[in-house]
Amino acid sequence: MDESLSGQFPQLTALLELVDQDGHMTDAAAVLGIPQSTMSRRIHGLEDHLGVPLIVPDGRAISLTAAARELADSIRGPLHEIGTAITDLAEAADPDHGTIRFGFPLTMGAGRIPDLLAAFSSRHPGIRLDLRQAHGAELVRDLQKGALDLAIIIPTPVELPHEVLASQEIVAAVPADHRLAGRRRVTVAQLAVEEFIANPETYNLRSLTDEWCAQAGFVPRVKTEVTEFSTIREFVSRGMGVALIPRDVRFMEGIAEVELRGGDYVREVSLCSAVRQPSRVVGRLRDFIHERAREWETTP
Repeated sequence: MDESLSGQFPQLTALLELVDQDGHMTDAAAVLGIPQSTMSRRIHGLEDHLGVPLIVPDGRAISLTAAARELADSIRGPLHEIGTAITDLAEAADPDHGTIRFGFPLTMGAGRIPDLLAAFSSRHPGIRLDLRQAHGAELVRDLQKGALDLAIIIPTPVELPHEVLASQEIVAAVPADHRLAGRRRVTVAQLAVEEFIANPETYNLRSLTDEWCAQAGFVPRVKTEVTEFSTIREFVSRGMGVALIPRDVRFMEGIAEVELRGGDYVREVSLCSAVRQPSRVVGRLRDFIHERAREWETTP
């Protein structure tokens, strides 16, 4: 290793955490488990080594310079790779015990993912799962920060190491007594007069719903916004509106799911990783998900 880099890892780690905490020195020090004075010395030491300012006074607080943020973006991936390599070495003697930090979307709290995780835990009882359910953009940030090891994300974030598991079909969900419930297929245009139940505007499927309706020549009248697909289905079954959602794998009273025709109504389901080569323990879950990948074609 270049002697100029020797001993810089604590300083670089401190900078990365400071950026993740948006310049809050106390919070960054708490996350790293070090005194604030030590945190400050590491940042100033890195400034001296680089010869460029990384923080500047901002009233009673501090602000990060553009150089600090640029450096953090550059070192984030390599530091995560190093950390994973060290973890992998420690796990080599006992790869059936450890912890996996796994994330999945808010819209996937019921159905395939709980079934999959329960099956994995049964097969690997020595591995602990720390689960996080969040909006897709948050899952991407957590992977980039190293706060998660693996995550299922829709749509595919091209900036992360990922593998497309399957294409998820989107259907029209209507009440069982709806005029279109007995149809084999319908077009989005046939839903123009309906009231919709949909995800909030920041969600991928809501964006697709708005896009598909616009292509069909209308703006959907969204009566109710809900984050969970299971709740959307409950409301549809009670006659509160229709929805464009992934096909369910479990029968539900009061609802009919009708295939959409006239377009490509699918979403990619991807398994994303924080690093290119996960540790042995994380690899257990990755491989298990690969085994079950065919089931994602109908993930609710």
